[in-house]
Amino acid sequence: MRVMVLVKATEDSEQGFVPTPEAQAMLEAMGRFNEELTKAGVMLAGEGLKPTAQGKRIAFDGPGRTVIDGPFAETRELVAGFWLWEVKDMDEAVAWVKRCPNPMPGPSEIEIRPIYEMADLEGNPEADGSGRA
Repeated sequence: MRVMVLVKATEDSEQGFVPTPEAQAMLEAMGRFNEELTKAGVMLAGEGLKPTAQGKRIAFDGPGRTVIDGPFAETRELVAGFWLWEVKDMDEAVAWVKRCPNPMPGPSEIEIRPIYEMADLEGNPEADGSGRA
């Protein structure tokens, strides 16, 4: 199964990358972790994202589109980076995340979300967990 692994933003990550010795050490640790993921055939893609101050959102309302400039509020709901992994199941994904270096200088969270596969969208009533097709 494929999963999207989301590194949640923090106030620090929303300030942008500052090349301190601690930040460099974290990047090196993350690089080693990424090498393990690649050697295991788990990692399909992964990147860090710049702060939302450099991003935009496009809001949809029927045919209308509104462009909203960052930064965006609710830092803990934002994403600072991601991986796309191929894993056997959610337990394997959780095991890999538990091995991950803390991606932030303080407390942080990583979220794992399964990706819809074509079979999920072809009338499987358990595809979204609601029991509805």
